[in-house]
Amino acid sequence: MIVTVTMNPAIDKTVDIDALERGGLNRIQKVEYDAGGKGINVSKTIRELGGTSIAAGFLGGNAGRTIEAVLNEKGIQNDFIWVDGETRTNTKVFEKSGEVTELNEPGPQILEEQVEQLIKKLEGYADEHTLFIFAGSIPNGVEKDIYGKMIARVHARGAKALLDADGELFRRSLDAAPDIIKPNRVELEEYAGYDYRASVEELLTTARALKSKGIGTVAVSMGKSGAMLVRDGYEVKCPALSVKAHSTVGAGDAMVAALAYAWDQKLDHEQTVRLCIATSAGAVTTIGTKPPARELVDELMKQVVIEKI
Repeated sequence: MIVTVTMNPAIDKTVDIDALERGGLNRIQKVEYDAGGKGINVSKTIRELGGTSIAAGFLGGNAGRTIEAVLNEKGIQNDFIWVDGETRTNTKVFEKSGEVTELNEPGPQILEEQVEQLIKKLEGYADEHTLFIFAGSIPNGVEKDIYGKMIARVHARGAKALLDADGELFRRSLDAAPDIIKPNRVELEEYAGYDYRASVEELLTTARALKSKGIGTVAVSMGKSGAMLVRDGYEVKCPALSVKAHSTVGAGDAMVAALAYAWDQKLDHEQTVRLCIATSAGAVTTIGTKPPARELVDELMKQVVIEKI
């Protein structure tokens, strides 16, 4: 069983324009609305891959009810804590040049007792057959060590945990030894203290250091440079696939979904890598934060080149 945890979900509003005019009139050519937030994006992609998951976290207000309705319509099981306030709407402005401007709202204030209520709900799903995905930002009122606390609590019941976070939220979760982590190049460089574009060898050294903390799998997404996967006895990198991209938004979430689906289906190392690269590449071809079709993922998997490092 896979449980995705989205503590700060959102309605993703994606708009296409020619070029952003600061302080002037901007005419929108196209608008897309999606139920979003990292964990929810992961649940949508898992469903498209053919798997199932339970989406959990916090929802509030009309935006929250909209997200719940979308998930129900897609057949994605969900079990959220309802809170006062309005779930945020995040606006992504895409220009023809490929530049993206993101305007993210803060979301509702969450109380300590509501956090504990969510943790207890997650513990009810936790056993040795469950993988929890802790992904994305956290709402106002929640401490930066929350993912570490949640990972420790579900670990105590035999469950596994996948972490996709950045900055302090990432660093303060590592002592809980998540089983899988998926930093991108920038997040890994920030963690390691590089003030320049690190080489693949330097990123590999950092990934190995993270593995030494008890983390079983380190998957690093590197944008146009592809990705690497570091596990015991298996260290590989893959060049990025050549696809017609609309936006890189959601590519990391797609890779997280592939990692989780591969864990749930007990895929081997090579199958996992191929699925991760193909799902991530497929995601950049879609509009907004929509997942790629399984048919496209299967076709792209044939094109993945795996190189030992």
